[in-house]
Order: sequence, then C-alpha cells, then structure tokens
Amino acid sequence: MRPPTLTAGDRFTLKAPKVTRTVLALYAGASGDHNPVHIDIDACRAVGIPDVFGHGMLSMATLGRLLTDWVPQERIRSYEVRFSAITPVNAEPVCHGTVTGVTDGLARIDLTVTLPDGTVTLRGSATVTTD
Repeated sequence: MRPPTLTAGDRFTLKAPKVTRTVLALYAGASGDHNPVHIDIDACRAVGIPDVFGHGMLSMATLGRLLTDWVPQERIRSYEVRFSAITPVNAEPVCHGTVTGVTDGLARIDLTVTLPDGTVTLRGSATVTTD
C-alpha cells in the first residue's frame, strides 16, 4: 500500500490510551524515568501536588505514533514539541495533526495533544516528505 499524499488542510487524530497509574508505572520502568511526581502520590502531596501526572515524554511518544500511523517513519524529517500543561492521571488525551502547508516536497504539520476539557498539554510540529 502506498503512503498517503499530504495536502494542506489534511487532518488526522489518534485517541491515546487512558493514562492510568499502571501505564505510568510501566512507562517509568521502560523509560528509566522514575521521577516520583509520575508514580508516588505521597511524594506529590509532600510538595503540594494533589496526584501523580503523566510523563511529558509519554505524550510526545504517543504524538509520534500519530505521525508514524500516518506516514512511514523514514519520511519524517523533523519533529519537535513544547510541553504546555500536565496530563493528569486517568486523563484520556487525544492527539491531533493538521497539514498547514506543502512546499518543495515537504509538508509542515502542526501537532497538539488535548484533554477532553480542551486543555492543550503539548504543542508541536513536524516536517515530512510528501512522497
């Protein structure tokens, strides 16, 4: 199957898995990021945070999956993100991508991860080849 041709205005979405305590513990083990704010509610409360929250890199990885579900990895030329809010435990984030332009065989894609209440937890962009 041939990968899709990207056109300005194309949109794509990926509903991320629910960010449960189990997901956070497994991600901590897989990534080596055992920061207590992601896995230890007592450590969070000791510093005034009511509960654990998702790893930013977990959101970034899920957003990367949005890209690779749409185009083959070898077509990705750049991928960058900026974290803008935390992802609370039990959140159900949704990843969005919009092709904003295509020039000289490269498509620019604006990316976001959004919570059901509208909070954007991550903003980013990617550049991919169009074919």
